[in-house]
Amino acid sequence: MGYETIAVTPITPRIGANVEGLTLSRPLSNRQVEELHQALAEHQVLFFREQPLDIDAHKRFGRYFGELHIHPSTPGPEGHPEILPIHADAKSKRINGEYWHSDVSCDAEPPLGSILYLHTVPSCGGDTLFASQYAAYDALSPQMKVYLEGLTATHSGEHIYRRNNALMGIPETGKVYPTASHPIVRTHPVTKRKALYVNGEFTTQIDGLPRDEGRAILAFLCEFSTREEFQVRFRWQPHSIAFWDNRCVQHQALWDYYPQTRSGRRVTIKGERPS
Repeated sequence: MGYETIAVTPITPRIGANVEGLTLSRPLSNRQVEELHQALAEHQVLFFREQPLDIDAHKRFGRYFGELHIHPSTPGPEGHPEILPIHADAKSKRINGEYWHSDVSCDAEPPLGSILYLHTVPSCGGDTLFASQYAAYDALSPQMKVYLEGLTATHSGEHIYRRNNALMGIPETGKVYPTASHPIVRTHPVTKRKALYVNGEFTTQIDGLPRDEGRAILAFLCEFSTREEFQVRFRWQPHSIAFWDNRCVQHQALWDYYPQTRSGRRVTIKGERPS
């Protein structure tokens, strides 16, 4: 099925596409929204260039795809709890998304997708890598697919968010962060394709396996799922946007630009319980 209102250009055969023909600072037509849904399902991560976006337009764009998610550790500025600020400069001790992960996979109903807008970027560096978990699953041996079928894994935010808060000097409040168990192989609710659903940031153990066996299998899956042949790499420019499907994509932000500044914001779209 082709596109009538947008231009979609694949970047790799497995994942990623550039989208043109839209002005995201303005409301979209129903047909444009339908075609963006189609493009996301087909390409897993969409990239947009030269799209200056204020907070209200950013949230409006996200709401075309569902209700907006509020981050369990970092709610947004006053009046905009759905906004996740993304900022790093010479004073930063960490950055958002430095390790391979799927956003907030520790939630019982992890996010559908994330829309990141950057208005300020370094002169070079600061790319984001995305890896197709469809491609990762498809590349597993038939024997490994059989072994994984029906297994679940625990995803926890406790160690991640407490570590990050400590680095940022945020006082410990005793807040409890989400922990959930999800299928290792999940079926996408739209495409019905199977994808791996573990990551090295949030996934802590495979449920029901002996400790050593579970650790070995999890380490293998986390390394295998982010192989270069499953990836697309996005080089940011000012006022660029990346929109990825957390149900079938992992991503990693590279911090190779210190002490330069990289700044913007993200909205995240609520999802469903993995099945």
